[in-house]
Amino acid sequence: MEESVSGFKVRGSWGDVVEHGERITRALRDAGVDGDAFEEWDEWRPKSHERLGEDVNEKTAEQASVAEGEGEKAGKGPDEDLQTAGERLSESYEHVEEGKSDEAVERWSESLGYVARAADSAGRRALRRVENTVYRRVMTQLAPYYFDNELVSANIQKSTRGEGEVSFIFEVNINDDDLKDEVSDRLSEFDEEVTRWHVTTEKETGTAEAAEGVEPPQSEDRTQSTTN
Repeated sequence: MEESVSGFKVRGSWGDVVEHGERITRALRDAGVDGDAFEEWDEWRPKSHERLGEDVNEKTAEQASVAEGEGEKAGKGPDEDLQTAGERLSESYEHVEEGKSDEAVERWSESLGYVARAADSAGRRALRRVENTVYRRVMTQLAPYYFDNELVSANIQKSTRGEGEVSFIFEVNINDDDLKDEVSDRLSEFDEEVTRWHVTTEKETGTAEAAEGVEPPQSEDRTQSTTN
């Protein structure tokens, strides 16, 4: 493993990449890290049973997607919000006719809010369709697979070395400097304590070719370490 200001980097086989992700995850957990950001990282990090061009590709596209807007979080589609906007506008006209100016302005304002929310939801959906297609078909051919949230920034790419042998480069950075120091110390302890790190696997890969040059892993029920 190489350590620099840009993070913790490993070069090697798919097993090396998986182990690197597991060690960093364990170090974060030992440092008391939990919550949504940690769970997002734990879900995205490469697993031994996964393939870079399929599983990691899909997870990267999902995490890079435009976040949900307020309408989507409320479970409302653009059509529903537009219908509600029309209803509020009608109520506003009724209040005007009744001389209730305050209520009319309130309903009119609500109507504009629903129109804006509908436009926001529609725009986000359109962006997701475009970005998903572009990312899956183009960007992953040009750039490494990446992950980024407030806790962790990471990227992984495939390269080749002598005689076409498949190799991977996986770099992970902890965005908080104090936490990064804790993770660094814990990773150093792992190097001293752990003689073998068994990576988790959920399914067998059929051939090395199918796993992009990776040897098929042996099944394990859970990740475990063996100490001296």
